[in-house]
Amino acid sequence: MTRNFKEKLGQGGYGSVYKGKLQSGPNVAVKILSKPKADGQDFINEVATIGRIHHVNIVQLIGYCAESCKRALVYDFMPNGSLEKYITPREGGAELLNWERKFEIALGVARGIEYLHRGCDIQILHFDIKPHNILLDENFIPKLSDFGLAKSYPTDKSIVTLTAVRGTIGYVAPELINRSIGPTSYKADVYSFGMLLIDILGLKTNSAAREDMSSQYFPHWIYDQLDKGKEIEVLDETHDDVKKLTLVSLWCIQMNPLDRPSMTKVVEMLEGELQALQTPPRPSESREPCSLEFNLISSSINSTESVKLLESCSDSAKIDVIVA
Repeated sequence: MTRNFKEKLGQGGYGSVYKGKLQSGPNVAVKILSKPKADGQDFINEVATIGRIHHVNIVQLIGYCAESCKRALVYDFMPNGSLEKYITPREGGAELLNWERKFEIALGVARGIEYLHRGCDIQILHFDIKPHNILLDENFIPKLSDFGLAKSYPTDKSIVTLTAVRGTIGYVAPELINRSIGPTSYKADVYSFGMLLIDILGLKTNSAAREDMSSQYFPHWIYDQLDKGKEIEVLDETHDDVKKLTLVSLWCIQMNPLDRPSMTKVVEMLEGELQALQTPPRPSESREPCSLEFNLISSSINSTESVKLLESCSDSAKIDVIVA
């Protein structure tokens, strides 16, 4: 199928992805798990979770392989790759997307997450929403991927129990690190989506932000700019959708999970009028847990530093993190 793994599409913490072709014609992406856990729980999670859902904004699982210790997942091929390469400026990188396209991608991702939370017969929490896990088809329609950390719960269960911190530094919700902040629920995905919007807006790579973020909690920096009547670089755009994404992102990354909207409300805000959106409350200075600045800065720290930071904030929880 992959012609002996000839064309590599990418590599992550759990394995490599190769381009393949079915005998019936369509191209596929084959994800080979390099170090499956002894019980194969991540593999089982992904097959059991994504195998039962069908949505335009969720990648389609076509098949899987479980032979001896080998584990592989076969997905629809996404010719435009991941969102990450279209929102991160780099020399020789892909051409950056215009604001209309970025907004449609953000809305599509929101709809996909909302479906996971409320559209199935079970509640599915993704726990690893980030640009690398948003794939784009030939028409740049976004598809949520990588359900290795996903957990399923009954639809009537609003608070969930976890034995480990799950997610990627820079996107993991603060209540997963410091349990005193609030209960763990679907609001963890809302927070990660807010940080995804911050990436789409380019706020974390803003030159002024880089200067200030070393000593200031990132959302406070945004509010300071707004309070001073300053236009954040990205807000120099007159596009209403840009301002809408900024306000929605601030609602989603509220420190207290109870202050964050549901994904249903997020979709409503994105689809509604800009004038109907209110500026969310400024995060309380007194509620900054354990130097949480690291959680809001793009993942520029190395793996060792990442784990040390999470351990310093953990309430003696087992650490299970992925470093982008």
